[in-house]
Amino acid sequence: MKATRQLHELGQSLWLDNITRTLLDDGTLARYIAEDSVTGLTSNPSIFDAAIGDGDAYDAGIHAKTLAGLAGEKLFVALALEDLRRAADLFRPIFDASDHVDGWVSMEVSPLLAADTAGSIAAAKQIFAQAQRENLFVKIPGTPEGIPAIEEAIFLGIPINVTLLFSCDQYLAAAEAYLRGIERRIEAGLAPRVGSVASLFISRWDVAGNKQLPDALHNKLGIAVGQQTYRAYRKLLASPRWQKLSAAGALPQRLLWASTGTKDPSSPDTLYVSALAAPDTIDTMPEKTLHAFADHGELHGPLADDGAEAEAMLARIAEAGVDLDAMASTLQDEGADAFVKSWKQLLQRIADKASALDRKAQGSIRL
Repeated sequence: MKATRQLHELGQSLWLDNITRTLLDDGTLARYIAEDSVTGLTSNPSIFDAAIGDGDAYDAGIHAKTLAGLAGEKLFVALALEDLRRAADLFRPIFDASDHVDGWVSMEVSPLLAADTAGSIAAAKQIFAQAQRENLFVKIPGTPEGIPAIEEAIFLGIPINVTLLFSCDQYLAAAEAYLRGIERRIEAGLAPRVGSVASLFISRWDVAGNKQLPDALHNKLGIAVGQQTYRAYRKLLASPRWQKLSAAGALPQRLLWASTGTKDPSSPDTLYVSALAAPDTIDTMPEKTLHAFADHGELHGPLADDGAEAEAMLARIAEAGVDLDAMASTLQDEGADAFVKSWKQLLQRIADKASALDRKAQGSIRL
């Protein structure tokens, strides 16, 4: 059995951390669904920046939307949602068959709103309404200002992918926001079924931690944080509070492993996928990692949920001088800053393309 199928049989969803118009046009995404057990998809500003910057697949759409009077963020959102609607439709059979647990795609609010609660809520409402797809998550970062926006969005019935989580504490804050949102819906007499995932970033821990740690502890930190968070996730699902919501019909906010591509060339290219195989979770992976795991990935059994190994490893890492709380905060801030940089670059790239395409069209008219 193919390794990707083994993960699926274990109870973990495989999502693609990428989207391009070419993937949709040439049938590649459909093939991933059929052959590699891919059951969902995530996107972010960096992914769209690369997609739009590579080649001319988006040129016609940019030009048409420019002529229609769109520019800047509105043009990008319209362009991105065209792709995400198509992807959502490909995943719709999975969404229906899984009773809305799986088969999702994701679209991020502007990274400029990471510290703007009210702005994030307004953007989430606009994106979800404009998308017109039940199986589309709006991504809101789990920053201090993002947490109340997540709660309010869930209360409003907007499915949310909580992004940029790095620590167990940050995950628990996101989970608490989700629980409060659902509890408020029940109190208001609203249906409790609102989808959500909480995305914990893994490999960036090791990119940062390896600089401070001896070789024996390299590439151990991200997995240990994942193990620690998985224990908290299983504990939450077993709690009376969640069991009450589940009995009322609420969907679990599933734990999602993000940033699972190996950054260290000296480590196995399937390192994080193999280590974090766990039921009732999601692994969203870049194409390179998906191909690697499909080709030569190995499973070593499901992730232990007692967290004992994680606590021992995190204690060793702390003793080696790493301040885990400070690093988690720094990683979240740096992640938000990186998305802002990609966002600004993306909007500039679209503006430049729009101008170039307009000049080309004007030149053709004169000829």
